[in-house]
Amino acid sequence: MNDNATLKTERQKQREARNKRAERNARAEANTKTDADITFDQTDGATVLTHPVAGPATLKPRHWGLFISFLVMVMLPVITVGVYMSFIAQDQYASNAGITVRQEETQSATELLGGLAQFVGGGGGTADVLYEFIQSQVIVEQIDETFSLRDHYSQSWPRDPLYSIWPDATIEELHRFWLRMISPSFDKNTGLLLLQVRARDPQSAQTIASLVISESEAMINRLNENARADSMRNAEIDLDTALERLRSARAAMTEFRARTQIVDPQADVQGRMGVLNNLQQQLAQALVDNDLLLRTVDNPNDPRLRQLQQRIDVIRARIADERQNFAQQDVTVDDTDYPQLIAQFESLRVDQEFAEQTYRAALTAMDAARSNAERQSLYLATFVRPTLPQSALYPQRVLLTFLTAVFALLTWAMSAMIFYSLRDRG
Repeated sequence: MNDNATLKTERQKQREARNKRAERNARAEANTKTDADITFDQTDGATVLTHPVAGPATLKPRHWGLFISFLVMVMLPVITVGVYMSFIAQDQYASNAGITVRQEETQSATELLGGLAQFVGGGGGTADVLYEFIQSQVIVEQIDETFSLRDHYSQSWPRDPLYSIWPDATIEELHRFWLRMISPSFDKNTGLLLLQVRARDPQSAQTIASLVISESEAMINRLNENARADSMRNAEIDLDTALERLRSARAAMTEFRARTQIVDPQADVQGRMGVLNNLQQQLAQALVDNDLLLRTVDNPNDPRLRQLQQRIDVIRARIADERQNFAQQDVTVDDTDYPQLIAQFESLRVDQEFAEQTYRAALTAMDAARSNAERQSLYLATFVRPTLPQSALYPQRVLLTFLTAVFALLTWAMSAMIFYSLRDRG
């Protein structure tokens, strides 16, 4: 019994301590509130802080600002774009075409023999040139001379200012509008170029697409003509240069022969070597005869021995003179020895052989250029003729309205988040 009484006394003390702490906290909080907002309720000896019941929710000024900004930044652009696309924007018809640039693959006889066609022609990168030409101001000027682009695209001006151009637009302004009306697509791997042209009516779209193909083909033909003219001109220049070099080399060789009075120094050297070999053979025979005579004659003063000895001495002297003439003695009219003479002849002969090879190569290149000039190496192939549209696919009203709504909504949401983040920090 005593233990139970003690336990109840401890619990009562703990309850009183909690009540006192709650009352202190409630009175501290009450210091910052008004009497109308806070009431105190005594329950079981404890003080409880009671807030008044919340009233009905009302729109704050920030809520109205957010709603108005949504109307201005989202609803107004979407409604404007929708109304413009539905009631103001004029229909556009699209004509599609497909073209590519091909190169002549048949090899001529000169290409098969010499393989020089790569130096006188070629169509690498022509499809890239065509792709840029279709988007250039030049083709706009050329088409405008045949089909008045200003008159056609200014029919709905100023009723549809977004998809029309003013009648007195300059060529630069017309070129910028032209880039909006065409959609070229080029695949570098296959070399195929797909083209889409938009116009006010189906027949005009097909006509403009046909004119683009015609002007592109004319541009390819001009490239062919320029390439042929350049190859022929370069081949002629190379041939004239090679011919002049060959003439100079042959004239230098003729002057050398006239000056030295030697047609071929190598043949002349071979002749002199033949004389020297003959003298050496005679010397060997005279020595043999002298040895045989010494075995049969006892008198060293025999006239025959003296005669053979004189013959041997004369032959040896002649051999020495020939060798000296070959190495040092002047053999031409301008004090030139044989080593220098042979060096000059070898240099002239190398120049002449090189000039002859260059001349033959220039002749081959000339034949190849002439062969390529007689045929068209590049041509424009149309694998999709310009189509005649039956329905207006542009402008894409639903897609443009939807994209406007998406971007406007994203812009409004980002702006609202930025505004509230800055407001909370402030």
